[in-house]
Amino acid sequence: MDPKDLKSYPNVSPMKDRHGKTRWRFRHAGRTVYLPGEPHTAEFDRVYQSAIAGLDIKPRAPALVVKIQTAAAPKSFRAAWKIYVSRSPEWKACAPVTRERQTAIAEAFLSEPLAEGTKEVWGDMPVADLKRRHVKKILADMADRPFAARFRLNVLRKMIEAALDEEWIEFDVTQRIRYRPERIRGWRPWTDEERQGFEERWPPGTTPRLVYEIALWLGNRRADVASLSWSQRGTWQDDEGTEHDVFRLVQSKTGRELIIPVTPSLAQCLDVTPRMGETIVVTAYGKPFSVKSLTGRMADWTHSAKLPKGCTLHGLRKTLGRALGESSATTRQLMDVLGHTDIKHAELYSREAEQPRLAIQGMSKVIDMESRRKKRG
Repeated sequence: MDPKDLKSYPNVSPMKDRHGKTRWRFRHAGRTVYLPGEPHTAEFDRVYQSAIAGLDIKPRAPALVVKIQTAAAPKSFRAAWKIYVSRSPEWKACAPVTRERQTAIAEAFLSEPLAEGTKEVWGDMPVADLKRRHVKKILADMADRPFAARFRLNVLRKMIEAALDEEWIEFDVTQRIRYRPERIRGWRPWTDEERQGFEERWPPGTTPRLVYEIALWLGNRRADVASLSWSQRGTWQDDEGTEHDVFRLVQSKTGRELIIPVTPSLAQCLDVTPRMGETIVVTAYGKPFSVKSLTGRMADWTHSAKLPKGCTLHGLRKTLGRALGESSATTRQLMDVLGHTDIKHAELYSREAEQPRLAIQGMSKVIDMESRRKKRG
């Protein structure tokens, strides 16, 4: 460089470093500052002006672009989910347990790679880029978990609904995609033999039997089994002045307030259960069970009783529904015991119980008619 070019930089001179490369330094009043780059560049001038002003020289750190994991790309699925949970009246009306379950399903989907071996995840994908083939592949990949696939489809539709409201897209690509596994019916009722096997293995006074009786005779979901407290037990007087031993429940899923009578077998278990806390069901350490742990513990207890897979905690609720249907309980009675808010759910039990009875009655008429025909012949 021509030395004349340094006239605008008093006290600056070149020097060779140990690699033979030319560098520039500012030397004045016993102070030496090495200058970055070449003269007449922005960073060189910045450091030089700081040096002559006697300021401490700090190298300017390069700008870093850090991707925040919870940040949402514009018009992406993650952005759509954030809009849904912050603005949707449907979401605000959901029970806390429902919100927790749907959030877990959504986060699992949003953090899942678009394809095996790729870093791109569904959460960053623009909603407008979703095609029907994508949705069908998502469902196909979860063919071994049909109900998990159906729940994921439901949550995906909530994100699409938010995108439609924001006018990011003009139509729902999941429209007319139905995913209702017909061969797998989910939680099934326990058989009489399974109930007998469990009761023989776990007598009254054991925690497994207590959980079993509560789930069966109160029709409680696992969250309500875990939170059931002694204070919820009391009496209720009917119009004739008769007092009934009952539990007053508020379902965590629906918020329905129910009064359910205590059956003799449930009363027997409660009578031999020591009070170790506010909740009725407690661990060996006297602490309440977590909601999730009850599912795993029931699997252990049924395995110990040598029962087949499929004997679930929720299946006991189904068992009560079947028993109500078989005892000719009305649809309204079914709804008021199980806390259903949709009549279709309660009618399932009635139809299943009525089918064999109505079939036998119907075929009896056919047999009688056929018998009369033969006699006439």
